[in-house]
Amino acid sequence: MAARITPNREFAFTLNDVARLLRTYADHRAGEFGVTRAQWAVMARLDRQEGLKQSELAEMLDLQPITLTRLLDRLGDGGLIERRPDPHDRRAKRLFLTPAARPLLDRLGGLGEELMATTLAGIDRGTVKLMLANLSIAKENLRRAIARKPAPRMEKAEPRLEKGL
Repeated sequence: MAARITPNREFAFTLNDVARLLRTYADHRAGEFGVTRAQWAVMARLDRQEGLKQSELAEMLDLQPITLTRLLDRLGDGGLIERRPDPHDRRAKRLFLTPAARPLLDRLGGLGEELMATTLAGIDRGTVKLMLANLSIAKENLRRAIARKPAPRMEKAEPRLEKGL
């Protein structure tokens, strides 16, 4: 028997589909500027908050440290970012955009506006503002739920066969 589709579940599926399609479209279009969507995301985040530690940026972007390191290496090799020593922690590096990154970020910012104009075509501005406000509430709800870290459920588990025993 199929599970009943509720508006809440349909919302979750649709939100996931929109996010996936937007990432796919952004991947395609970012290539026109010689960067990947992931590199664009790194530069955009640094544009908002320069001086982040690599560990902070990895957490914000939900990337494994090794994945971020590779992205940063490519951006550094391209002269778009630089790593500077952290004055308070000699093991850490702080990340900064180079002057060469600014013109590219300006062009990518225009691309971002174009992507979202395509995505939101046919939706009036008031509705977009309302969706943004409501998604911000949902985001905060999830942050609070994650911060609470409820105890794992103690359900009766099926017996499992252990390998090698």
